[in-house]
Amino acid sequence: MLTPLERVNNLLSDLRIAPVDFDAVFAGKNSLSPLECIELFLLEEQRLRILKQNLLRRKRANLPAEKALNSFDFGFQRSVSKEQMLRLSDMTWVEQAYNICFLGPPGVGKTHLALSLVVQGLDLGYSVAFESLNNLMTILKTAEISGSSKRRLEYLRKAALIVVDEVGFMPLTPGEANLFFSFVSAMAEKTSLIITSNKGFDEWADFLGDATITTAILDRLIHHCEIINMTGNSYRLEHHQSITGDS
Repeated sequence: MLTPLERVNNLLSDLRIAPVDFDAVFAGKNSLSPLECIELFLLEEQRLRILKQNLLRRKRANLPAEKALNSFDFGFQRSVSKEQMLRLSDMTWVEQAYNICFLGPPGVGKTHLALSLVVQGLDLGYSVAFESLNNLMTILKTAEISGSSKRRLEYLRKAALIVVDEVGFMPLTPGEANLFFSFVSAMAEKTSLIITSNKGFDEWADFLGDATITTAILDRLIHHCEIINMTGNSYRLEHHQSITGDS
């Protein structure tokens, strides 16, 4: 014969609710009324479901790393202020489908700041995604023949915030430029994009290969957008030199 605890956990399984450590939940609370016990149980179930949802969102986000704003060296990188980033960290711009573009040479912290914003978005419950432009092109080109690419593209279309990293590092073919235009157009007014690029907008036609399509992409991208131009030396190179003593 099953014990009461086993019967309860079987009922939870039938309801697709994870088994509960009742000893931990009700430790030191033996004086609770039946209704208070139910409330405490439901609060614990709510906490566990939120935790599970957070973990699932992080897995789907596909971040290369989690970065925090307080770990960014604003003393080294002075072309963007901590106050500016703290203002963006309230994430209200995501509700308005605004975009952010971090422009500047390699190593100045563009991806770090982008990741700090999407981590904040995850913590606030937004569905987010991270893709390099190269990975995004692979997804777009293979969505009709690859199940994994199709599923990823479906997730991207539903996300509230997407980072497209390393825009401009490699030239695009005419077909890829058209796919990028279609993607940006589909996201416009619906999904916030964070773009990191080592090229200024006046150089985008060079790697996109077509002035007309460049204008069309930028028109949709910067219609509602905060543009952050970052300058200076590479933090990684400067840090490496300081460690090795190179001049």
